[in-house]
Amino acid sequence: MTTVLLRGGRVHTPADPDATAIAVTDGQISWIGGEHGIAAAGHADQVIDLDGLLVVPGFVDAHVHATDAGLAITGLDLTGTTSLADCLTAVSRFAAAHPDGVLWGHGWDESTWPERRTPTTAELDAAVGRRAAYLSRRDVHSALASSVLRADTRGLDDAAGHHPDLPVTMAAHHLVRNRAKELLTTEQRRSAQLALLEKAAAQGIVEVHECAAGDDTGRADLAALLALDGPIPVRGYLAAAVTDPAEATALLAATGAHALGGDLSVDGAIGSRTASLSAPYTDAAHIHGTRYLSDEEILEHLVACARAGIQPGFHAIGDDAVSAVAAGLTRAAERLGGTVALAAVTPRIEHAEMIDAAAIAALAATGAVASVQSVFDELWGGPDGMYAERLGERWTPMNPFAALASAGVPLALGSDAPVTPVDPWRAVRAAVHHRTAGAGISPRAAFTAHTRGGHRAAGRIDRGIGSIVVGAPAHLAIVRAGELIRPIADAAVARWSTDPRSRVPLLPDLGPGNDLPETVATLVAGRPVFDAGLFTG
Repeated sequence: MTTVLLRGGRVHTPADPDATAIAVTDGQISWIGGEHGIAAAGHADQVIDLDGLLVVPGFVDAHVHATDAGLAITGLDLTGTTSLADCLTAVSRFAAAHPDGVLWGHGWDESTWPERRTPTTAELDAAVGRRAAYLSRRDVHSALASSVLRADTRGLDDAAGHHPDLPVTMAAHHLVRNRAKELLTTEQRRSAQLALLEKAAAQGIVEVHECAAGDDTGRADLAALLALDGPIPVRGYLAAAVTDPAEATALLAATGAHALGGDLSVDGAIGSRTASLSAPYTDAAHIHGTRYLSDEEILEHLVACARAGIQPGFHAIGDDAVSAVAAGLTRAAERLGGTVALAAVTPRIEHAEMIDAAAIAALAATGAVASVQSVFDELWGGPDGMYAERLGERWTPMNPFAALASAGVPLALGSDAPVTPVDPWRAVRAAVHHRTAGAGISPRAAFTAHTRGGHRAAGRIDRGIGSIVVGAPAHLAIVRAGELIRPIADAAVARWSTDPRSRVPLLPDLGPGNDLPETVATLVAGRPVFDAGLFTG
């Protein structure tokens, strides 16, 4: 046995809110307490002086796209461009500095530019020259594609969502994106995936949930990621719909995926106007969005997965799509003879941005988990945000985290990287300080959604996982934080007390304008996977 003792800090634990030390033996938490009781920890093979650092449960990012997110790190990041001209200048400079291979970029958002339009294909060609170039919009549901890449993509001219001069969407986008990925070298993909996992570990994240496409390109991506010797574990979600249990079981065996969901898309995204709405977009009255799965396909997938004992899930954003998933959950429970079989496999809905009270009730009744992205609201919510531009007043009830939590729907926070950065403390703060009054959740609920909630979303009910208690796996983040405060309970949501005698652990003050905690080390099963010098300094 090997025991590491961390002492002289602060420990976020329900076991002892005043704890300053923690011992880890062979990957498990073996003791928690104060300096006065350290003798009870037993012999320590290594002692680490925390010097006031805070130890918290490690985060789980419940929704990422590792290759795309990694390419945004190793390739061209356009999230900071402030105008169409600024975007094209950034593309031109990157193309000149990286003349070989496919040019891959991400993050432009024309809704924030004064020109309020996207580059044309001709303008992109002028910036990159005669080469393949793929530049995804921030929501990754549409993209700019150079003429060379378009000409190299089979079937593009006849695909839905194709326009020769404008960004590709829907089926055309999938074709172009897959062709761009096929042009990546094995080393480019490996480096990108590793960059994302290393970035996540450096943010205190101990696991990511990869949401892979179900086509051949997506399966190859997932296989490479699961085979990678990266710093943190990956749970793989394959976006493939099934109709019978044997098919579901065979897919997992063939691909190594852990579940059949993630971005199994019922619709698209609001920014690209492909989220499926019951009424037209406010800024495009002829568009209702796109439905990729029918009501029957949703139902059959849920039933087949439940009978196979495999976790199912869907991507749904618009109100039409979210309500379709909710109705599918209710119908699946009826066909299965009750909610037990469905709840046993922990169905997931990704995003669920335009969810109403009836759909929330359906999720709660069937044991479904909502995997949500709070930074979406930070970036695009509010009366002057992109959601208001696309939807009018319909932006107000979006992303109702408080309503979901109060109904008993478990929440899991994620980034949807590269759509938003892997930055869990930012996500926790965004979930608390929602742009719609009353829609945010307490700091404790938000923190739990990004730690224990991620494990719950994976179907785990192991004792203590995602918490700091004796016997739990030592999946930990050690951070430099400022003042700790006792969370304030919202009577409409909370089922806990903030009385000091209730032993509710303290959290950093995540108020707007305050510095977010800085990760110093991340441990997975007691093993440092990121270390800024605490263990090696």
